Amino acid sequence: MTERASAWEAVFFDLDGTLADTAPDLGGALNRVRAEESQAPLDLDALRRVTSHGVRGLLRVGFDLNPGDANYAELGARVLAHYGQSLCVGTRLFDGIHELLELIESAGIRWGVVTNKAARFTVPVMRGLGLLHRAASIVSGDSAPRAKPAAAPLLLASAVAGVQASRCLYIGDDLRDIQAGRACGMTTVAVRYGYLGEGPPIEDWGADHLVDHPRQIAQLLGIDDARMST
Repeated sequence: MTERASAWEAVFFDLDGTLADTAPDLGGALNRVRAEESQAPLDLDALRRVTSHGVRGLLRVGFDLNPGDANYAELGARVLAHYGQSLCVGTRLFDGIHELLELIESAGIRWGVVTNKAARFTVPVMRGLGLLHRAASIVSGDSAPRAKPAAAPLLLASAVAGVQASRCLYIGDDLRDIQAGRACGMTTVAVRYGYLGEGPPIEDWGADHLVDHPRQIAQLLGIDDARMST
């Protein structure tokens, strides 16, 4: 399939918990700091739900610390230092994402990533996943004046990709993703297979669509075929 099969001009994904399962490496970085502090490692399942919130979420669960608390900055820097040394060791695309991206590209639809992760981590992760040069735009948390839930990162992504925001999908696993997408006029998709974070249930986020598997995204785009696993 080489001709346009969809009315959508572009599809943008959140990174952590939507495009890729990055929790093994982020959680591993936290557990290495816990080991340095003579504390037992935490189970990965306990860390997945806060991975979308980065160091802030990890330190809250791992050390009961919040921004401004004593040792927060120092422990956060150590977590990020460990993470920077193992960015794509256990990180993998979620099941079905590889096939979905192939279908999107075959249909002539542009795609990109909009994440609150800092660029110094986003770029190596995308490179490690083999996606760096396939994305039409990659916007990190420090790429725009304000991060999600502000609209600015998504507007930047659509501008770089050369598409209108109103003709784009934004797909995420956190309330902030849906708020950002709605703020810039994109159609929003919330994924139940992601980390989901803390706070209101996914059904209350106000997303235009809820999906359980990437195949449903392909169906929404009108590009589903036998390559998509279930």
